[in-house]
Amino acid sequence: MDLTTFLIQVLNALQYGLLLFLVASGLTLVFGIMGIINLAHGSFYMIGAYMAFVLTSMTGNLMLAIALGIPLAFALGALLEKLLFVHLYKRDHLEQVLLTYGLILIFEELRSLAVGDDVHGVAIPALFSASIPLSETLSYPVYRLVISAVCVVLAVGLYVLIQKTRLGMMIRAGSHDREMVQALGIDINRLYMIVFALGVALAALAGMLAAPVSSVYPGMGASVLIISFVIVVIGGVGSVWGALVAALVIGFADTFGKVLVPELAGLAVYLVMAAVLLWRPEGIFRKG
Repeated sequence: MDLTTFLIQVLNALQYGLLLFLVASGLTLVFGIMGIINLAHGSFYMIGAYMAFVLTSMTGNLMLAIALGIPLAFALGALLEKLLFVHLYKRDHLEQVLLTYGLILIFEELRSLAVGDDVHGVAIPALFSASIPLSETLSYPVYRLVISAVCVVLAVGLYVLIQKTRLGMMIRAGSHDREMVQALGIDINRLYMIVFALGVALAALAGMLAAPVSSVYPGMGASVLIISFVIVVIGGVGSVWGALVAALVIGFADTFGKVLVPELAGLAVYLVMAAVLLWRPEGIFRKG
């Protein structure tokens, strides 16, 4: 592998890892703070991708589609939390699994009825359609760099939100002691609704950003869900920063596994998970 090819694979690994972080950060927030095992989280990634396809078809602009899709995804998350997930906080994990698996089936059927079962493409905005030449024969798409930049900005934004704001303080407190937070007069149900809606919006945004580079197709949330749970376990349940580190580790393991050892590429991610859990069973970072 020459230097240029290596650089391209590094950029691919960073972009893939950062995109996975967007999905996994919402999952680890909901799982770690609210105690909800949400198997439907991958479906929100799929919904985001289909939002990008439909809204781009209507507006002719992916960036405008994303701007419209984020509040729609947040509203969807808030609605689902109020109607369904609010009843799961004190239920056992089996009931959570059954409900969220049912949501997967419902979302897939609604998707099939609304847009069919064909594979769709989403056009990259003209502003980001160029490529940066790395050698005489190899170049790297600008849009992939844009995805990485957006994910970095959102990672910093999440850090500021959780560590530096009053809302973040309440989220952290609610994750440790729900009853105490309620005793202090904080509306914990509203807080949980915000956390869940934020998780849905992050997953949907990841789907919208990924749509032009991965296409839009039925069941696309399933593989992302599995990898996201791996990231949550490796990073530490409830830790956003652990999710970031774990997502980057998985991004590199998956990308370079496919390049260097293609026959074992499917195992690379799980071998990394096994190694980390043997070293730190609670994950790289503890909850927080």
